[in-house]
Amino acid sequence: MMTEYKRILVTAALPYANGPLHIGHLAGCYIPADIYVRYQRAQKRDVRFVGGSDEHGVPITIRAMKEGISPQQVVDKYHGIIKNSLEQMGISFDIYSRTSNKIHHQTASDFFKKLYDDGLFEEKESEQYYDEKAKTFLADRYIIGTCPVCGNENAYGDQCERCGSSLSPEQLINPRSALSDAKPVKRKTKHWYFPLHQYEPWLKEWVLEEHKDWKNNVYGQCKSWLDNGLQSRAMTRDSNWGVKVPLPDAEGKVLYVWFDAPIGYISATKELTSNWADYWCQKDTKLVHFIGKDNIVFHCIIFPAMLKAHGNFVFPDNVPANEFLNLEGEKISTSRNWAVWVDEYVKEFPDMQDSLRYVLTANAPETKDNDFTWKDFQERNNNELVAIFGNFVNRTFVLMHKLTKGKVPPFHNEAIDELDIEIIRNIEASKANVENAIEQYKFREALYEVIDLARKGNKYLQEKEPWKKIQNGNEESQRSIDNCLHLCLQLTANLAVLINPFLPFTAKKMLHMMKVVDKMLDWKNSGKIKLLSTGYSLRAPELLFRKLEDDEIKSQVEKLKGKTPATTMNANENPPESKDVATLKSTIQYDDFAKLDLRIGTIISAEKVEKADKLLKLQIDLGFETRTVISGIALHFKPEEIVGKQVTVVANLAPRKMRGIESNGMILMAEDQGGKLKFIAPDVETTNGSSVS
Repeated sequence: MMTEYKRILVTAALPYANGPLHIGHLAGCYIPADIYVRYQRAQKRDVRFVGGSDEHGVPITIRAMKEGISPQQVVDKYHGIIKNSLEQMGISFDIYSRTSNKIHHQTASDFFKKLYDDGLFEEKESEQYYDEKAKTFLADRYIIGTCPVCGNENAYGDQCERCGSSLSPEQLINPRSALSDAKPVKRKTKHWYFPLHQYEPWLKEWVLEEHKDWKNNVYGQCKSWLDNGLQSRAMTRDSNWGVKVPLPDAEGKVLYVWFDAPIGYISATKELTSNWADYWCQKDTKLVHFIGKDNIVFHCIIFPAMLKAHGNFVFPDNVPANEFLNLEGEKISTSRNWAVWVDEYVKEFPDMQDSLRYVLTANAPETKDNDFTWKDFQERNNNELVAIFGNFVNRTFVLMHKLTKGKVPPFHNEAIDELDIEIIRNIEASKANVENAIEQYKFREALYEVIDLARKGNKYLQEKEPWKKIQNGNEESQRSIDNCLHLCLQLTANLAVLINPFLPFTAKKMLHMMKVVDKMLDWKNSGKIKLLSTGYSLRAPELLFRKLEDDEIKSQVEKLKGKTPATTMNANENPPESKDVATLKSTIQYDDFAKLDLRIGTIISAEKVEKADKLLKLQIDLGFETRTVISGIALHFKPEEIVGKQVTVVANLAPRKMRGIESNGMILMAEDQGGKLKFIAPDVETTNGSSVS
């Protein structure tokens, strides 16, 4: 529970400063982290949000070689681009630092020296791969060869991204240098190894026993690593770019980038505040790392083991890692230019940062890889932001100016009706619904709750029809109009509070329209009905969002396809992962299929199954009878929005008990590339009980 923590420290993965940011970076960790932090700030909790550019490691030197400039010039260039992109997208770091700063070099050096002085490192001389053309030792990532597991000819020296196998350069068949394509040779070199295996018992207890509540992808990857056994890992590298190893016999050696990079969180906090130790060394601090799935092992195993070895530091309470975001069905690739770059987006779509934040959250890869398409971006912007959220706010303000002289009308308790009571309950319930989802790092679900409240507002406004009642000209009609617009305005104020963590630019516009100060966005105000005072004058409405036209989307698709084709592979890069194409099951005979009794039915009621987040209990009218069917679609649909929908039911499926409820059938669903579920149903309304053949 939040009450056991006095302060919260949030980190977001340090991006390599060897190129600009793309939307995969935003969806992976920066937008989720920002939502969480903005929510905690609105709760008035002591929270700090730190990050920065990772400016060491081989990728930097590779970029420098390609551009014919120094590594420092590379990081100076891209740190500025990255920092500016994050600021323009509203990612509200308390500090965005960089690992080339002096304070970081000192912090990382001191950390290494402490472990060295405590006798924790293993000093080893070994043969490592060396590129005689480039005259440099090669990090595992810059050795390429054939994967011994799946035969991928472009596997890296640390991992095959096609089959996911963890590798070492020695396991690669026909290894070659990513720098020069030359065949590397072995040379002797000395390095200092961190004995990770010595912390295996502690890690098993800390991760596998104490953090079973972590996301499945995080917990599963950690368990796999721990089950396979941990090995000593070199914490130094042969290079002249990075944090120098603080030992007299370590000329030409720097700290391994994955040793020095996470220490960047500590050095950034030092740079931010003099009481940095409160956030790193006090047990009542909640530390949360937001990362992508490729960084799980470093943040959940290696860095915690380093902190444990050093002593006095807190360990992460949670590491809510996201999966990957693909682009138009292909893996995002910076080297092939298959990406939507953030700096380009903000130039081409000025004042539409929140539209991108919305879509990347609504379609976030929280539990599995998801796909960003420009068409889906347009549809979500137009059909959800414009048509639901923006439409409700605009209609409310237009009607308020037309029917109540631009002021918040009074609320007449004696004239309250069932529709008023229902919308009040929805407003009051919204606070808990959103905050519970955010506290569990379910940002897609939390955002849905906010949009759903706006959807309910539209429904309420449509049912009340205040524009018709003005024609009656009597007191009863005016009271009904007043109550309707009073509650719509209070709902609008609640929407501003609730949407602020997700769409901060939109929340600011709403504050301006309501003529209220930032204090309105305090979380304690959510769920309240008296946020706007009776008689208070409000400004004229402004459109919160604009529609995206077909030609704009077509232009972006053409621009993307005009880049390096997604099927063209760089010699130094793995081929893109294939799309998720379902493998066909074994062949069946016609008689097997004929055994299925598929019927059309209509959902007449739907409700959540108690203590089961994914299950809905459906009552389905099959014409000849009503069936109870339990379906795992609760994360995709709200009960009230599917009542009346026609569905296809496997009507002769054997009954099965789920959560103590007997389910008699199964509804057929389809999943699109974006991970959205859709009902398999007839195009036109069909008689319930009709057979499907």
